[in-house]
Amino acid sequence: MNLRELLESRAGESLDTYARGVNPQFVKLLRTIGFDRQWQRAAGAHLYDADGERYLDLLGGFGMFNVGRNNPRVRQAIVDAMELEVPNAVQLGVSTLPGLLAEALLARAPTGLGKVLFTSSGTEAVEAAVKLARVAVGRPRVLSAEHGFHGLTLGSLSLNGNPEFADRFGPLLPGCDKVPWGDLPALERELARGDVALLVLEPVQGKGANLPAPGYLEGAQELCRRHGTLFCVDEVQTGLGRTGRFLALEHWGLEPDLVTVSKSLSGGFIPSGALLMRDEVFFAVFDSLEHAVSHGSTFAPNDFAMAAGLATLAELDDQQLVVRSAQLGERLLERTRPLVERFDVVKEVRGLGLMWAIEFQEPAQGRRSFRLLERVHPGLFSQLVVVPLFRDHRILCQVAGHNMNVIKILPPLVLDEADVDWFVEGLESVLERSRGIPREMVGFALRAARAR
Repeated sequence: MNLRELLESRAGESLDTYARGVNPQFVKLLRTIGFDRQWQRAAGAHLYDADGERYLDLLGGFGMFNVGRNNPRVRQAIVDAMELEVPNAVQLGVSTLPGLLAEALLARAPTGLGKVLFTSSGTEAVEAAVKLARVAVGRPRVLSAEHGFHGLTLGSLSLNGNPEFADRFGPLLPGCDKVPWGDLPALERELARGDVALLVLEPVQGKGANLPAPGYLEGAQELCRRHGTLFCVDEVQTGLGRTGRFLALEHWGLEPDLVTVSKSLSGGFIPSGALLMRDEVFFAVFDSLEHAVSHGSTFAPNDFAMAAGLATLAELDDQQLVVRSAQLGERLLERTRPLVERFDVVKEVRGLGLMWAIEFQEPAQGRRSFRLLERVHPGLFSQLVVVPLFRDHRILCQVAGHNMNVIKILPPLVLDEADVDWFVEGLESVLERSRGIPREMVGFALRAARAR
C-alpha cells in the first residue's frame, strides 16, 4: 500500500467516510457549528486545511501535543526504533527502552516515587491506580472530586464528577464517591470512616480549568496521610510542562503516593500513559512470583511509545518548553485579565502556564438575549464565541465542559508570542461583536438547537 497515493485518491472524503463508518453524529455536529474542514497537515502549533489556510491550534488534541504537532525529533526517534528492529513486545521478556523511560520519569518525579507501570492511555492509568490502591490498602472505597474528569472507561467513569458523561452508563463501579472540590471538612468526614483506599484529584480540574483554593491540595494530602488513605494526583492533562512545571503538583510541593501521566507522553504520536507509584504500593500488589503479572496491558510498554517518550522528555528539556509554558502563560494572563473590566459578559480569566480559561456571565447589556441562550442550552454563549473564533480568525479552541460558559485552551507549548497575540486579538474582536448579544448570535443558536 502506498499511503500517499491512497490519501491523494480519497482527498476530500474524510468527513463522509468518517460519517459512514465511524460516527455520523460527530460529523453532523462539526457541520452544524462550521468546524467541517478538510485537514491537510499539521506542524507545531498550527493546522492547515485543504485550501492551505493556517489555523492556530489551541485545542492541542486535548493536550496531546505539548512538544508540537509532528515534532520532527520525536518522529525520528520512532523511525530509529523501527529501523533498529527493536525486540518490541516480547511479553515473556523485556527490552531496554521501558526501563530507560521509567528511569527518566522517576528522575523528574516527586521524592518517594520508585516504580512505573506503563499503560496505553490516561484512563487506563487511572484504572490501574484504583485497582492497585484497593489491594495495597485493603479497603474498598475510592474518592474523587465533583466536576473532576478522570477518563471514560468504566472504572475511571465511576470517578468522573460530570454526570453528563456518567449517568447513562450506570450502574458504575461500587464504592466510588464524590466530594465537593475545595471542601476539606467534607473530605475529612469521608476519610474518617476508615474505609477509603484512594483519593484521586486533578491539581487543576480539566473541565473548566478550575484552580484549587490555597491550601486545598496540601490539606487533602495531609488528611490522606492521617487516615491511611493513598493520595493520587491525576496529571494526565496537567503534566509534562502544561502548567509551567514538569508536573503541576510541583506548584504546591506535593509528594503523593501515585501520579498518573499520559496525553503528551509520546509527543502525541502513539497511545501511551504511565502510573508512577511508591515502592510500598507496588510491592503490596506485586508481592511474589505468583503475582508478578497481576496487572498489565498488551500494548504497554511498547518500544515505539517508549522511544517517543524518551524523545519527548529530551525535547521538553532541550527546547526549555516548561519554562516557555510558564512565561507565555504569564503573558497570556497579562493580555487577557483586563477583559474582565472591558466586557461585562466576562466573569473571570484564570490559568496556570498554558492551561487557560475564560468564564462568562450574564451581562448587563443583552441580559434578555443571554437568558434566551441559556434556555436553549446552558453554556451556549461560550459556543457562540468559539464558532466565530474558528470561522473568522482561524483559531481552534473549545468550550470547557457541558453546560459551562467557559472556554479553555491547551495549546502546544511551542507556540510563540505572535500566536498569543493572534489569539488575544481574535478574542477581543469576537467579544466586541458580541456586546449586547446581537441577533446574529441568537439566530445561530436557534438554528443549532433545531439541528440537534
